[in-house]
Amino acid sequence: MLLRVIGILCVVAALGAALFYSQHRSDPLKVSGLIEADEIRVGSRVGGRVHQVHAVEGLVAKTGDVLVVIEPFDLLEKRAEIEKTLEARRADFERISAGFRPEEIAEAKAHRDQLAARLDKLVHGPRPQEIAVGEAQRDLAEAESQLAQLQFDRIKSLASRNATTREEMDRASAELKKSRAQLEVRREELSQLKEGTRREDIADAKAQLGEAEEAWKLRSKGYRAEDIAQAKASMESVQAALRTIDRQIEELTIKSPVDGVIEAVELHPGDLVSANAPVISLMDTRSLWVRAYVPENRLRQEVGEKAQVSVDSFPGQRFAAHLSFIARQAEFTPGNIQTPEERSKQVFRIKVVLDEGLDRLRPGMSADVWLGDAGSGP
Repeated sequence: MLLRVIGILCVVAALGAALFYSQHRSDPLKVSGLIEADEIRVGSRVGGRVHQVHAVEGLVAKTGDVLVVIEPFDLLEKRAEIEKTLEARRADFERISAGFRPEEIAEAKAHRDQLAARLDKLVHGPRPQEIAVGEAQRDLAEAESQLAQLQFDRIKSLASRNATTREEMDRASAELKKSRAQLEVRREELSQLKEGTRREDIADAKAQLGEAEEAWKLRSKGYRAEDIAQAKASMESVQAALRTIDRQIEELTIKSPVDGVIEAVELHPGDLVSANAPVISLMDTRSLWVRAYVPENRLRQEVGEKAQVSVDSFPGQRFAAHLSFIARQAEFTPGNIQTPEERSKQVFRIKVVLDEGLDRLRPGMSADVWLGDAGSGP
């Protein structure tokens, strides 16, 4: 009897567990959507006339493949001009950084030594020998003047007796004046020699020597750090301009930034394209996902949850995926929600990223997404 009761209780417990499981188990959630991919619209930052078009609609492009080539117009000439300017600025910077040549420094020192010797000569004044020469020249002038005076007196005496011509008288008078003038010059020169160098001449010589001294020091030390920095900045400014023009020349060749399928091409050689405007559309096939919508009453999923995707093109086959996004705001929401039935009309957008099948599935395919216990779906 006891065993019979225990058996009945076990049967009742099993039936209760089955009933509880059937009432509380959740069937896998199936939602439908479309397979999508990122659309990349490529163009150039430099506008111009199209030279070559390599892109073809439907062609699978690899990263770096050339799609369109634009004519350079005057960019190559501008680059050549900037390159020449850079060579000049670089040469100027190297010259200033290296400083003056040894020959230039030696020349400045020689000029300084020359002015120093001149100042020393002015400070010490004439030598005794120079004064003696001056005195001798003065004595010679005095003797010549006396001789001219005697000659003039003799001619004058003859002229009073009409024993000479007028021309001889004039010549003797001129010689006398000349000798007296020379004597006066020699006396002034001797006076200056004995007086010595003027203070103004010494001051001027000192100033010239100081200027030459500073010029020699300047060349010995080289250019100032500020001058070198300015020359370097000028060179780097031109280098930046050259990099800019090189970047513009690179922009003349439009390349595929990703592995993808070319979707739309409406270009022909000779067409004009604007700067910063898309010219070709590519579909990035490296990542595919399904956009679908989940009703509010079935929204129990979490980001990162595993899922499966099936498409009509491959019946009976499912592709692994995972839930990567759940919208925080519902869509298609009625204006006034009061009853549970109306709340169930709310849907939330989700994004399910495919983990496999990227080489077989294509954007635009209709797809079914299995969420929850994906492996137990029908």
